[in-house]
Amino acid sequence: MSCTAPEMRSLRNGATTVTYAVTGPTHSQARTICLIASTGRGPEDFFHLATHLAAGGLRVVMPRPRGMGGSEGPLDSIDFHDLAGDAAAVLRAEMGPGGAIVTGHAYGCWIARTVAQDFPEMIDGLILLAAGAGKWPEELSQAINTAMTPDAPEAERLAALKMAFFTEDHDPRPWLQGWSGDVVRAQRAARGRTDRDSWWPSGTAPMLDIVGLQDPFRSEADRDFYLREFGPRLTLKLVNGASHALPDEKPAEVATLMLDWIGAL
Repeated sequence: MSCTAPEMRSLRNGATTVTYAVTGPTHSQARTICLIASTGRGPEDFFHLATHLAAGGLRVVMPRPRGMGGSEGPLDSIDFHDLAGDAAAVLRAEMGPGGAIVTGHAYGCWIARTVAQDFPEMIDGLILLAAGAGKWPEELSQAINTAMTPDAPEAERLAALKMAFFTEDHDPRPWLQGWSGDVVRAQRAARGRTDRDSWWPSGTAPMLDIVGLQDPFRSEADRDFYLREFGPRLTLKLVNGASHALPDEKPAEVATLMLDWIGAL
């Protein structure tokens, strides 16, 4: 399936301008799903996945984080709730009657969970894509630092992407682009600023946890990390041949899992 470029829109959320991509049927005809990107990255990582989701009947919205490509707003002294508010504003503008689905990729899972916690009346389901466990090796965080540094030697950046994000048979080169160091730093600081108890419960909606079997941020011992946390509220699905860049590596397979789960809600 070819990737169709979504339409770009923008809105105001208090002092912040949020730009976002949208594709799929109109909100009066379809359930809306919001996809929140991983640390320091934007909605482009979701475009192939979004094409499959839209073909499956969903209206897909993908906010760009503040500090990137037209999304502008305070980056100092923000926390998860500020970032969740931006995503919720996009959902509120684009969703039709009834609730929506909120989805995060990697770091975006924390923001999606905060949306589900802060705006439970909007959310019918919460999906985690490549969510890390409680802890992971420090070398993986360092690999992100290397991958996002444009002045680092390309060979080192590609090696970092292969170690932390991609399986051997997937080309990491497109991910040399699309990073914002300023956004990464602001998002990391936001994590440290946010009281864990204020977002960890993740609302009350059913949850789907999709994990790549080759994802180093989720070791075999931690595959059931969120099952242990949330019990029968959560469904765990595993995807072989995928690492931490799961939705970009396996968009068709991930979309099928998402659509089947959403259809059964």
